[in-house]
Amino acid sequence: MKVCVYCASSTKINTAFFKATEILAKDLVKEDAEVVYGGGGVGLMGQLADTVLAEGGKIKGIMPQFMNEVEWGHKGVANFVYTETMHERKAKLIDGVDAVIALAGGTGTLEELLEAITLKKLGLFTKPIIILNTNGYYDPLKEMLKRCAEERFMQTEHLEMWSFVENPEDVIPIIKKTKEWSSAAIQFAAVN
Repeated sequence: MKVCVYCASSTKINTAFFKATEILAKDLVKEDAEVVYGGGGVGLMGQLADTVLAEGGKIKGIMPQFMNEVEWGHKGVANFVYTETMHERKAKLIDGVDAVIALAGGTGTLEELLEAITLKKLGLFTKPIIILNTNGYYDPLKEMLKRCAEERFMQTEHLEMWSFVENPEDVIPIIKKTKEWSSAAIQFAAVN
């Protein structure tokens, strides 16, 4: 299994987010999953990489060169891909993965997550998208996505494109039981 994990680089956040990241990272290593992430060395990105490395797991960082030049990259991650742009980075993060997992994060994490959802809506990405809702962090996003369907900005069927989970231990079981999305989803992407 190969998974992409979106998460924050902030260090000034509730310790519950760090603990959830640590638990998830250990579960991913136990599952022998290769983790692909944004390459950062601090915050939840640092916690993810530190835990995967400490547990003997596989991790790959993907980061634009300009971020590496200001030394944002994790020093212990040996497998790194450097890109020219943020757009290129996002494409490489989900290339060939079996699932996307979103942990808590700011605008960068939200942007990556919403792009993956948009690509899935169009049938260009078909794998599970799991949103770890630690401490109810993503409750407002859950409501907004539901409202998108209620107000007919997307089909009700699109609410099946992602799964919200409250506990990190639930991520892998949800990935395993999620059915693959149809690459023909573009046929019902528009609301007419």
